[in-house]
Amino acid sequence: MEAVNQVIRQRLHSEVSLVSQVSEYIISAGGKRIRPVLVLLLANAYGYRGAGHHELAALIEFIHTATLLHDDVVDESSMRRGRQTANALFGNAASVLVGDFLYTRSFQMMVGLDDMRIMRILSDATNVIAEGEVLQLLNMHDPDVTEASYLNVIRSKTAKLFEAAAELGALVAGASDAQIAAAGEYGRSLGTAFQLIDDVLDYAGDAAEIGKNLGDDLREGKPTLPLIWLMEHGTPEQRELVRTCIEQGDEQHFDAVLAAVTSSGALAYTREQAEQAAQRASDAIADLPDNEYKSSLLQLCSFAVDRNH
Repeated sequence: MEAVNQVIRQRLHSEVSLVSQVSEYIISAGGKRIRPVLVLLLANAYGYRGAGHHELAALIEFIHTATLLHDDVVDESSMRRGRQTANALFGNAASVLVGDFLYTRSFQMMVGLDDMRIMRILSDATNVIAEGEVLQLLNMHDPDVTEASYLNVIRSKTAKLFEAAAELGALVAGASDAQIAAAGEYGRSLGTAFQLIDDVLDYAGDAAEIGKNLGDDLREGKPTLPLIWLMEHGTPEQRELVRTCIEQGDEQHFDAVLAAVTSSGALAYTREQAEQAAQRASDAIADLPDNEYKSSLLQLCSFAVDRNH
């Protein structure tokens, strides 16, 4: 990861000072860096001994960071990773344009690798992510979103980049098509588990630990799985409460919604779905050689569902 961070620093350079300033601000915020970690772990698990995975891991992080910059503008978020969002500090225009810079810089890096398979995986991934963002936008303030529709958003918006990162790690190591597909299933399922636990933490987490304000999803009128489940299985009073909050983006009733999703079993159901996704991820890499990298990949599955941030 230190080698990846060196690549990130080198590739962030721009003659335009604001580009470097905003990019450095959000990259230096840290985060879990799960996506670049997946590239490194899968590459090493399949015995890769080069340095090309550092470049791949860095460009995956650039794509992810670009989506965060754009997401925070769309969601009007003010806090991420425990500090002000870039849009809150530098303004929406700077955040959108620097997000564009990071996207295009990642594509410059792809071209430099001169591998059509890598470009296909990443160009497909960025396109699907964009579709997922639009799907989520269409779902905002819609209390009738189904579980299947929501899971489709997760697969597109969140899990797709996990999938691409895992595939790239296997690809750069010379894995077979079947092994690359298995790595992709691992990443896709792990990403799903991560997002579902994020949904839980938005109601049951600690703002200081998760690095963002509790109830942000409710404020944005975002129908996540706990609310979707409650709309289908709650009491008439609970359903009416959730419908009103989603339609109006009303966080004033956060405590009442929290009590409802907790007592009804909605949070427990969401966590159970995350655990099932994590198990699918574990199963996908069952045929990997037993080594410290496989062990770490399995530990990530546990971390995805047991974390509190």
